[in-house]
Amino acid sequence: MKTIRKLVHREIIGAVAFVTLGFLALFFFFDLVDELRWLNRSATPGYDISRAVLFVVLSIPSHLYELLPITVLIGTIFVMARLAQSSEFTIMRTSGLGPGRALRTLLALGSAFVLVTFAVGDYLAPWSDKAAQLVKAQSLGRISTGATGAWLKERQGEQSYAVNVRAIGSDGGMLDVRIFGFDASGRLASQTHAATARFEPDGAWTLMQARHNRFPTEGSQEVRIEQELLQEQRWPTQITADMVSAAVLKPDRMATIDLFQYINHLKDNGQSAQRYEIEFWRKVFYPLSCLVMVVLALPFAYLHFRSGSITGYVFSGVMAGISFFLLNNLFGFAGNLQNWSPWLTAAAPGIIYSLLSLAAFGWLVLRR
Repeated sequence: MKTIRKLVHREIIGAVAFVTLGFLALFFFFDLVDELRWLNRSATPGYDISRAVLFVVLSIPSHLYELLPITVLIGTIFVMARLAQSSEFTIMRTSGLGPGRALRTLLALGSAFVLVTFAVGDYLAPWSDKAAQLVKAQSLGRISTGATGAWLKERQGEQSYAVNVRAIGSDGGMLDVRIFGFDASGRLASQTHAATARFEPDGAWTLMQARHNRFPTEGSQEVRIEQELLQEQRWPTQITADMVSAAVLKPDRMATIDLFQYINHLKDNGQSAQRYEIEFWRKVFYPLSCLVMVVLALPFAYLHFRSGSITGYVFSGVMAGISFFLLNNLFGFAGNLQNWSPWLTAAAPGIIYSLLSLAAFGWLVLRR
């Protein structure tokens, strides 16, 4: 059995690697073509073809994280169908490879793919995505989202603050920062506008070229607005660089622990965290979909193939993988709009495909 297990694992790993490289090459070509439109449009003449290629290369781990469950399904289906077509799997069955042992063999390999997917999505992809955004920011001058940038909220004692960050600069700092302070009754108490701001190691922000306006409080006899111009101003806050990046960029590029901390920050400040909770649970359940995919591929080893019919089954695997990806995104958008339970929204595609895989396994393997 050890020899059979090594054979199956080696064949599947080779097929998955080949399919993954093919998909990544395709995404590399499409992303590079899309990046060509930014050439010679940068604020500084530095975004040339070499920078565009570097940006696309640094974006590859994010695509790898999204593609791994799909390529695991396609590669495993191809190997199982090829073993069945060449009657090798029939020989393995006569050698004692029963359905339960075959399932355990694939689940062991699927667990390894789960660990790889988790490591890529939680460590490699967030780091490479930040590096890619920094490359583009250094060449284009800034990175922003929407017309007004990102908005965040924080409560400090009896006061609350609404923070607007218009963009992230080429050095990783913040551009065009506005901070609105409100007192306990919700009245606007202060407004600070800074041209740039940077993150300090202790968590505070240093506001550069800041203009600070202090408004009269309720019951105060003073009606004059106090204005102060500062070259530097220190502002203590719990809003970290990862939180600003999540608000400006995509939340699915954050590590799981950073996403969890950002959700707690939103809840502590009375903000809606539905979108980020769904992304958090998707990052928890998404690597486990590799187990679902290997189980879904196992029944293909028990089918009877004619010459040339293996292509159709591999194509069905491609369609199943694409449908899982689409269903995963569909549930994410629908759950956010309909305010569904975040963990159920994230787990629903995996549960549906688990039931389908178990039904196919029971019908094709156990009953036939």
